[in-house]
Amino acid sequence: MTYSQNITEARQTIGENQQTWNGIDAESVARMRLQNRFQTGLDIARYTAKIMRADMAAYDLDPANYTQSLGCWHGFIGQQKMISIKKHFGTTKGRYLYLSGWMVAALRSEFGPLPDQSMHEKTSVPALIEELYTFLRQADARELGMMFRQLDAAKEAGDAVTTHRLLHKIDEYQTHVVPIVADIDAGFGNAEATYLLAKKFIEAGACCIQIENQVSDEKQCGHQDGKVTVPHEDFIAKIRAVRYAFMELGVDDGVIVARTDSLGAGLTKQIAFTREAGDIGDQYNAFLDCEEVTTVGHGEVLISRDGKLLRPKRLPSNLYQFRSGTGEDRCVLDCITSLQSGADLLWIETEKPHIEQIAGMVDRIREVVPNAKLVYNNSPSFNWTLNFRQQVFDAWTAEGRDMAAYDRAKLMSIDYDGTDLGNEADERIRTFQRDAAARAGIFHHLITLPTYHTAALSTDNLAKEYFGDAGMLGYVKGVQREEIRQGIACVKHQNMSGSDIGDDHKEYFAGEAALKAGGAANTMNQFAA
Repeated sequence: MTYSQNITEARQTIGENQQTWNGIDAESVARMRLQNRFQTGLDIARYTAKIMRADMAAYDLDPANYTQSLGCWHGFIGQQKMISIKKHFGTTKGRYLYLSGWMVAALRSEFGPLPDQSMHEKTSVPALIEELYTFLRQADARELGMMFRQLDAAKEAGDAVTTHRLLHKIDEYQTHVVPIVADIDAGFGNAEATYLLAKKFIEAGACCIQIENQVSDEKQCGHQDGKVTVPHEDFIAKIRAVRYAFMELGVDDGVIVARTDSLGAGLTKQIAFTREAGDIGDQYNAFLDCEEVTTVGHGEVLISRDGKLLRPKRLPSNLYQFRSGTGEDRCVLDCITSLQSGADLLWIETEKPHIEQIAGMVDRIREVVPNAKLVYNNSPSFNWTLNFRQQVFDAWTAEGRDMAAYDRAKLMSIDYDGTDLGNEADERIRTFQRDAAARAGIFHHLITLPTYHTAALSTDNLAKEYFGDAGMLGYVKGVQREEIRQGIACVKHQNMSGSDIGDDHKEYFAGEAALKAGGAANTMNQFAA
């Protein structure tokens, strides 16, 4: 509905109640409606699911249409990210938010900082989804409010051209609300617990839920050791639980990302149930590290295969071990069964950012599911500089180049910055997302923890300067002056916090009697120049 149509509708409603609704202005109502376009989290989930589905279809036509996101651990961080994207690129198309369970555990738990082991409160994740969308909706209200003020000024000046331009801009307004890929870890319990928590995610606004095939009570960060996977039937039940949650709430095109940790997980807690040779349970068990036995010892667990008795290797932890070197095969099977059981996208957690390693698995998956595509973690757990310098070193060595100027064991050294090898590695990092989207089927690239690291780095820089000899200049030169010169909206922090929105509302409610904060004495006016 356009701005003018909103005014007309509001005017009609007010007219029907004019004897008792004295002082209600139709244009003010229309503005408030446009500033609060999304009434509920389910409105957001339905809207963003359509965006994500359209983006997936566009990627299938051309892998240059890959999408990206950054992990955000606070609503303000997510808000500032989207404001920045709109400022620099003019559109939010193809840019999402990522909600990392790791950052929730480390930064949002009432227990204090925790490792990524699903020990944080499960409700803290949907609470963060709701918080992120609250801040994004406020960014809409703020930006539209500034447009409305400009519109009033243009009308008052009799500037018909600017008035028409602003009305068109308001009608074509692009929201800051974008899809969130939300991490539900391993579901925080059984399939019923997963279903209940998924509903909370969706009601908060999530259109995309990422779930992994680890054991809930043994869950580890994908880049740590000690990961334990579950049989396929257990994981498939949780995928179904998430799908049921989406459909129950009327988000039929909600997106499920199935993550496999099998590449780095060498353990399982269960021997899969199998009905017949070659079924999915039997395929899972076939990866177990077993030895043939002829006698049965006390307390041993045995399985039979092809008429033979086999003893799976069981550790003192009561976990069973997979055969070494089976990780890629298990990943491929995990991915195929997930896509055949309701998942829409895959996530393969790898130990390094290597396009051909990822592509090798995707090629095999696509032999069965041709349109398989991935969400990929461009993880801060990777040493990107070292990994890519090693890849270039190895490639050049294989080509027969003279590598005497380089020591592979010391490639992280600053001495290699600016060298041919260092420059080539940086160029491969720069184009990694584009190249991996084209070669390895990666639809969505994300960085899980970037704002965790940027917050630490920027705070360190400020503390070093402010508490050192620079004193107040450490803040002014390093922060405020750069905010002004780079056009960072937060330099006017009162405006960013909603002060001007509040003033507008006061005027709607009280007219000339409104006591507003944004008058001549407001020090924020110092930043108008």
